[in-house]
Amino acid sequence: MRKTCGIAGLILLAADGSALASGYRIPEQSVNSVARAGSYVAYTPGADASYYNPANMSWLENRTQLEADATWIHLSSIDYEDRNPARSGDAEAEDFFMPTFFAVSPEYNKFRFGFSVTAPGGLSKQWQEPYPRIYAEEFSLKIFEFNPTVSYKFGDRFSVAAGIRGVYTDGKVKGNANDLLTRDLKGDSWDAGYNLAATLRPVDNMNLSVTYRSKVDLSVEGDATLRYVPMSMAYSGAASVEIPLPAVLAVAASYTFFDQLTVELAYDRTYWSDYEYLDFNYSSVFRAPNPFYAFDSPIAKKWQDTDSWRLSVTYDLKNNWILMAGFAIDENPVPSNTLGFELPDSDARLYSVGARYKINDNMEIGAAYLYDDKESRRISNATVNGEFTDAAAHLLTFGFTYKL
Repeated sequence: MRKTCGIAGLILLAADGSALASGYRIPEQSVNSVARAGSYVAYTPGADASYYNPANMSWLENRTQLEADATWIHLSSIDYEDRNPARSGDAEAEDFFMPTFFAVSPEYNKFRFGFSVTAPGGLSKQWQEPYPRIYAEEFSLKIFEFNPTVSYKFGDRFSVAAGIRGVYTDGKVKGNANDLLTRDLKGDSWDAGYNLAATLRPVDNMNLSVTYRSKVDLSVEGDATLRYVPMSMAYSGAASVEIPLPAVLAVAASYTFFDQLTVELAYDRTYWSDYEYLDFNYSSVFRAPNPFYAFDSPIAKKWQDTDSWRLSVTYDLKNNWILMAGFAIDENPVPSNTLGFELPDSDARLYSVGARYKINDNMEIGAAYLYDDKESRRISNATVNGEFTDAAAHLLTFGFTYKL
């Protein structure tokens, strides 16, 4: 349950981190995807194809390929200015380390097998000023995915793939209403889904691809401690909550010019509208006038599906160096009437660069940087009556590839 708690959980400490892309989704998981701002679906020349488009495993060099990446993520401090200055505050800046792993097998009778370990979503946000910390004194949500995949090649022009998504979630939520009413939640879960992919190569230099990652309902279960100090009331027991890791549909096309320059345009739709309510469940039922009633009432979220457009270029210098750059426009799913301190999301522009270097026939290294620039957002609802500014994220990724 902790995860849902996490995601919108604090949204409601008394009644009612920031992720890198829209909502709590993190599309960028490797050197290539960071360098190309997530425009990495049709043209995926590395072992990370096992995650981004497993159908493209069919076109990789016929060897075992292994890739390990490490990403440093910096979330900037977010400034909040309320119409009532006493309610203003600043979210703390935070730093995280995110390792990922990808593997692709050689071909076996037109089949290839892949495996990836990624972190497709997450949140982290901490506020220490009195008013914001009522809703999000501390909010962290970690999501890890283990994804075996298999592809099958129909001749030299068409390939399909499928995989199983094993998702582990861990979360923590704390809220504090002036030391009078507090909540401390922890929990985790294992859940499952699937993914599908297909790539058509109408001509040698063009890839047309579509991928789909299913929704995974994160059924988080754990423990909660609730306290109401004025009446010495306390609850300590089981808690649960369910929230969606949304389905994502991606469509992309790439074309390689004069065997050196590859341009890719990608579109993805994230089905956030599955996130309609946040509803915590406890082993006890709280009814008014019990002060814990605020923690036991469903909260409408009514998130909206989002569209993202991504463009990338890859240039092979033909001297063991490959250069990459990307740009993306990313919508946010949170409507103004339900936005809160646990995820003050807004539309974003993403800018990225990166490079790979071939050490020898078996080894390759790479590095990439991405800047996620969030727009300022003015909100007036039951919880927030002010403006969020200065939200941003920086990603720096290093990777190593080994071929057997």
